[in-house]
Amino acid sequence: MKIGITCYPTYGGSGVVATELGIELAANGHEVHFITYSQPFRLTGREHGIFYHEVPVSNYPLFEYPPYDLALATRMSEVAAYYQLDLLHVHYAIPHSISAYLARQMLAERHRRLPFVTTLHGTDITLVGLDHSYLPITRFGIDQSDGVTAISSYLREQTLQQFKVKGEIEVIPNFVNCDVYTPLSAEVREAGRAQFAEPGEKILVHLSNFRPVKRAVDVVKVFTEVVKQVPAKLLMVGDGPDRSQAEWLARRAGIQDRIHFMGKQASVNDLLPLADLMVMPSEMESFGLAALEAMACRVVPIATAVGGVPELVQDGENGRLFDVGDIDGMASAAIDLLSDDTKYAAMAAAARKTAQQRYCASKIIPLYEKYYERVVERAAGVTI
Repeated sequence: MKIGITCYPTYGGSGVVATELGIELAANGHEVHFITYSQPFRLTGREHGIFYHEVPVSNYPLFEYPPYDLALATRMSEVAAYYQLDLLHVHYAIPHSISAYLARQMLAERHRRLPFVTTLHGTDITLVGLDHSYLPITRFGIDQSDGVTAISSYLREQTLQQFKVKGEIEVIPNFVNCDVYTPLSAEVREAGRAQFAEPGEKILVHLSNFRPVKRAVDVVKVFTEVVKQVPAKLLMVGDGPDRSQAEWLARRAGIQDRIHFMGKQASVNDLLPLADLMVMPSEMESFGLAALEAMACRVVPIATAVGGVPELVQDGENGRLFDVGDIDGMASAAIDLLSDDTKYAAMAAAARKTAQQRYCASKIIPLYEKYYERVVERAAGVTI
């Protein structure tokens, strides 16, 4: 198939999932066209079967805010027509589903129906979409989609409840390439850990875009308690508005020499296997992709029981779950696991097993392919 993908090409989860999906689809022989304002950061530009189309936006002085959604719709219709795309797959409802709807309408004038699929990722529904300014247009975009998927059962139920959408929503969870996100050999792992920690020290990791909802400051608070009893280092991977506050807290606690603020990293699959624990104290997660990527690397997640996370992490089996803000509970669990090699090894193995059995790309990508086929088949029977 020839598939157009639109996403926010940044470090947010929706952009990561969309990019990884495109990479996996291309590896399966499909032709993938990314249509967005900049090249997704996980693309090198050298992948076979993947093409990138930039969306130029006019900076005419009359426009206080450049009309990206209209420029995107125009570029979608152009790319679809020129490359004869079979469908568009847009990630994050706002404004991508509306742009895809406009592109479909423009192409209909050429007597061609271009179906589009909208994947809901979380804050497009639970935060932005619920804003009264955006709720009607978000609902319209979802209702007009030829197919709608959600990354968790939680997000599906939230969408049906809050937006009263008319059509069905297919749950296709996030995924991880289990051959890329994989444990390292003991020798390679120890060599990598030596860059960040002394022999015998444990390593904790946090991965996010450092928005307030990710509660990066809580990570530092948890770590502050952990290092009182366990020699350890912390890798803070990513960047965003709460990074400076997290750095300030580390300095105030006198542990700044134990924390590595790594900034944005394109190859997190090289860093995650070096860690022992993933700390994810988010206020909301519709799935918990960072936890899944860690689990695939045999890294145990300590997370909050919010949104779709309990669908991924079973407390006490493949990770630990706590209420939002339970610093003491998360720290105590981390200390317990890092001090008991037998308990840790069992939970780490269960984490990897969960990723392999339920969330590997080899299991999830065929679900998307079958869904595309159904959407295209249905669209073919619609009279323009």
